[in-house]
Amino acid sequence: MKVSEITKEFKPYRVLEGDYKIWLDKNENPFDIPAEIKEEILEELKNVPFNRYPHITADPLRERIAEFLGFEKENVIVGNGSDELISLILKLFEGDHIVISSPTFGMYDFFAKLEGINLVDVPLDESFKLQNVEDYAENAKSIFICSPNNPTGNTQEREKIISVLETGAPVVLDEAYIEFAESSNVDLVSEYDNLIVLRTFSKAFGLAGIRVGYAVASKEIIDYLHRIKTPFALNSLSMKIAELMLDHYDLIRRNINYIIKERERIYKEFKDYAYPSEANFLLMRLNAYEFLLDRGIVVRKLGGRLDGHIRITIGKKEENDELIKVLNEFLEEDY
Repeated sequence: MKVSEITKEFKPYRVLEGDYKIWLDKNENPFDIPAEIKEEILEELKNVPFNRYPHITADPLRERIAEFLGFEKENVIVGNGSDELISLILKLFEGDHIVISSPTFGMYDFFAKLEGINLVDVPLDESFKLQNVEDYAENAKSIFICSPNNPTGNTQEREKIISVLETGAPVVLDEAYIEFAESSNVDLVSEYDNLIVLRTFSKAFGLAGIRVGYAVASKEIIDYLHRIKTPFALNSLSMKIAELMLDHYDLIRRNINYIIKERERIYKEFKDYAYPSEANFLLMRLNAYEFLLDRGIVVRKLGGRLDGHIRITIGKKEENDELIKVLNEFLEEDY
């Protein structure tokens, strides 16, 4: 038995586990679904036949998402998390490389390596803005733009995104955190047939455990993606739960507003060390990972260009109060 060299070189993705009191490391929504809505969902799930496959292309959910965004069903594809869709997109287009701008979401690099695709990294500038990615558009399988960007939290300028689209290369605009930002660029799908916008139910909708992502693009691109997508990939339970949460967007919006308010509160407290953010997390120039961990608070430790930085997910007020208290202790001891 011979294992592929690519597989041998891969390191498994791991997260910290243990008995810690506050978890602010995975950009999860701090709010679970309210009990009354969870009961409504459970009642609906009683009617879902477990012995039958789900809709082959998840059309009921596609229709709800399209209605929610103002598109047609044929402009939407859903996946088992947006990670599945990233993997599909890398199989879709011709080309010899993809373009990313680090520091950014690690799954672009992960799937490119898995597919044996060359990766061109055009790093973000000192303000975490896109640089000359257009110079590498020729023969690119895809250009990935994350906005708001993970782990920096900032959005990219609309004019710059349009400039990249004008190259004609396939552009993947990852808007996983867009509900926490002031504006989206999903409307550009109507103008540019080379644009794919990725979204997720994991962040603002608080459904990280359900694993539902989706993409919005031209009808032609969506049709091609469905040709190479495995059938029945999204299970019936996840599909139904996501549908029902779209019916309760007023609750989602309240939670989003709460998180934004808490994000700005923490930012103001540590504005000398934190970067402005339009996501549900903050990037900080503080080498405080171990200090926080020793006191039961888990955040994301970063490396490479962001060595000595931490990324902090916005939690509930009481969690954030404890975070602020401990970070101030760190500053008193180390600064």
